[in-house]
Amino acid sequence: MTRAKSTSMAVVAAISLAAVTANAACAQLAVSANDARMRLENGKTSHNKDGADTVTLIDLAATPPKTIAEIRAPASVVGPPTSVAITPNEEIALVAAAQQPDPADPTKQMPVDIVSVIELNKTGGVVGNLAARVRGKAPPPAYAPKIIATLKVGRGPSGIAINKAGTLALVANRNDGTVSVLAIAGKTVTVLPDRIQLGDDKSGPSGIVISADGRTALVTMDGENANKIAVLDIDGTKVTYSKRDLNAGLRPYGIDIDTKGEIAVVANIGRGQGDSDTVSIIDMKAKPARVVNTVSVGQTPEGIKISPDGNYVAVSVMNGTNKPSDSPFFADKGKLVILRRTGTQLTRVADANVGRWCQGIVWSSNSRRVFVQCMVEQQVMGFSWNAASLQSIGNVTVSGGPAAIRTVEK
Repeated sequence: MTRAKSTSMAVVAAISLAAVTANAACAQLAVSANDARMRLENGKTSHNKDGADTVTLIDLAATPPKTIAEIRAPASVVGPPTSVAITPNEEIALVAAAQQPDPADPTKQMPVDIVSVIELNKTGGVVGNLAARVRGKAPPPAYAPKIIATLKVGRGPSGIAINKAGTLALVANRNDGTVSVLAIAGKTVTVLPDRIQLGDDKSGPSGIVISADGRTALVTMDGENANKIAVLDIDGTKVTYSKRDLNAGLRPYGIDIDTKGEIAVVANIGRGQGDSDTVSIIDMKAKPARVVNTVSVGQTPEGIKISPDGNYVAVSVMNGTNKPSDSPFFADKGKLVILRRTGTQLTRVADANVGRWCQGIVWSSNSRRVFVQCMVEQQVMGFSWNAASLQSIGNVTVSGGPAAIRTVEK
């Protein structure tokens, strides 16, 4: 073998090793919005008027998961646990706060209209010379988040969705029956003047997702006089209500869509009276899209998330942990439920005990880890997933009750 060829092969090997090392050293970012004011004690909620809400940046690649940074920012447990979203380039996060203390009576909550724009300030990471990367000395990225803007949208902003291009965000406003449209240009976010009216202030727009092609959005509406999923048409920054609605289970609430845009899944939270509630699957390839399957998962499915590989659906089920201890429907542990997806069919394949009053869910980018927020324990609980069973990999504690969580979704 010639020296030149030997040198070339060595360089290739070093670069390959460096790539592996780089992947291992990189953090995978999740943003958790934490409500420090709302508490649950024996089935009853109360308000801590002195609590300070926070937003926590978490490294999901660490074992156990670990906090990267944390700042104060308005947040709320009211609404589905998707009131935070990250742009695909990981420059900014949007965090909604549906309720805040009433100035006239700080022991009570009132709807507000706040969306914070948080600059994530990612620096460092797997850079530097090749030798450092091969030795595994390259540090993971560092973050120094800060609020750079506070936006006014509709009352009770809850679910947030950002399109794959990172140019448009939609916000479901629970307390005025509307969706707000936000234009994104780099780190500048502008609220466009026209909101989409879906119903009255009792209709409860909650979760929202945007299709892979960026041309359609689905909005869950869990209000008593709505109980449906609205379909929106998107053309650039023009968003209109198509007047077509989908009908899943009782009180559709959380919603997610797979990365290919083939299916969406909906968590139907029901009436909260002890009955087993459901998850529905929407065939997005059908013309028009339609609900095609529904399965039971247990009491009050709060968070729902499709794995990045599209093969599994994770659901956080309250399982009666939000009820008084003397209720016949009480349980002291919630459930993380894993459903296998085969086309448009869902099959329950595993579950694990989690904490109480649990909220949002995220997966690691390789679909081998799943993380659940639990309000009472004030923890994000991590599990490994081997396509058959769940194993705890440790928890990270945050300041306040973790109420919404997202990763970068590409």
